[in-house]
Amino acid sequence: MSPPALPDPHDSLPLVLVVDDETRSLDSIRRNLEEDFRILTASSADEARGLLERHEVSVILCDQRMPGTSGVKFLKEVREAWPDTVRIIISGYTDSQDIIAGINDAGIYQYVLKPWVPEHLLSTVAKAAEARSLQMQTQRLNLELRTSTPVLRRRGTETLATARAAFDFDSLERSENSPLNAVCEMAARVARYDLPVLVTGESGTGKELLARGIHYASPRCERAFVMENCAAMTDTLLESELFGHKRGAFTGAFEDHVGLFQRADGGTIFLDEIGDTSPAFQVKLLRVLQEGEVRPVGASRPVLVDVRVIAATHRDLEQDVRSGRFREDLYYRIAGITLSVPPLRERSADILPIADMLLLRAGQELGRPDVRFASDVRANLLAYPWPGNIRELRNEIYRAVALSDGLTVSASAFSKRVLHGQPGMATPQQPGNGLPQGGTLQERLDAIEAVILRETLLRLRWNKTHAAKELGLSRVGLRQKLARFGLEGQADG
Repeated sequence: MSPPALPDPHDSLPLVLVVDDETRSLDSIRRNLEEDFRILTASSADEARGLLERHEVSVILCDQRMPGTSGVKFLKEVREAWPDTVRIIISGYTDSQDIIAGINDAGIYQYVLKPWVPEHLLSTVAKAAEARSLQMQTQRLNLELRTSTPVLRRRGTETLATARAAFDFDSLERSENSPLNAVCEMAARVARYDLPVLVTGESGTGKELLARGIHYASPRCERAFVMENCAAMTDTLLESELFGHKRGAFTGAFEDHVGLFQRADGGTIFLDEIGDTSPAFQVKLLRVLQEGEVRPVGASRPVLVDVRVIAATHRDLEQDVRSGRFREDLYYRIAGITLSVPPLRERSADILPIADMLLLRAGQELGRPDVRFASDVRANLLAYPWPGNIRELRNEIYRAVALSDGLTVSASAFSKRVLHGQPGMATPQQPGNGLPQGGTLQERLDAIEAVILRETLLRLRWNKTHAAKELGLSRVGLRQKLARFGLEGQADG
């Protein structure tokens, strides 16, 4: 008797419906999302309705301009018939009235502009799916909770304790002597004081996690932590999202909308990528920070708010102030304390601890909890400069786990840019000035050897005959080293 078939982990992934009349766009979005979600596609609103009637869809992505109907109009129907499905609009048009109408009429979760960035789209859909899961969980709990106030109070206290533990500074994975230690120590010291904080650092370094750590270590931890990416919206939409608007304030404003500053009252608001805001919006934000009050669009009176602001940017704001791109008075309002998160290439000792943590998480989420790195992986992880920082490392590890068979993740499962480097994305570490700071002696020596091999082959356009001659190796010896470090696969010269 054959053993029962194991369930396919893919069957438990959230179901995403993509609606677009352009086949090329459908295929592109499906390829970008299919590793992390189950995907349904529809080329029209009618076809999408049929799929929604037969399947429990977590997230729907809909193009705004389609024959016969608009995305907002269709998603308004979805909101009425399938209210638990999270709704996202994708459009190449930036008409602010259309965007605001979509948020109000159809309860749009997010508005993604074309041409979309794969990482941003994947992140947006992932957060939407998580929001839907939490919403369904909350609904179930509301049905089940028929208990007294003391029990609810205790559960609230337990939930807060869980959140504080999850976002504690010690939960930021790093090595014992990491440069991030000093940053976390400073953050912990200033968290208790009601000062504005500016977090600087490259994209993907973990600025949001540091901001959450500050909030949950502060006296405001029992109140809301809300965040907004200021780079992803037009001025009109950003003003509505942060400050709110009144019904009838503009075309498409069919109901009052409470802004994030009001929702964060008593708590913390995290303004990500604040350096990408326009000078016109900076004036409005400065007024809010100076006066401690917001005036929703169309409102006759301002509303007092008590909010701590944590801002973040990947830009050099001091240089932007000197060039006139960023207001000096706003800069000094948000930069009460400045914390700089170093990129991963400047804290290479953190690479292996973070990689091990991400591997454990990937194994749990992808249904392979016992998966492990092969011996040839760590040298490659240490040798690569990681221009995309932790976000890139996470994507590579999840990809490698998904592409690996059995319990071992080998170096060959990583993308070519990790195994071979990619000119133009980052300057590779050099043995003389970028020695790996983490790992055993052998792992560090392997990382240096992998860098030298890769740099030589890149410079010689992967001509293995010339590379072997320059390095004093036989072709057989060179091939053995390439196989050891997962650097095979390039054409001979």
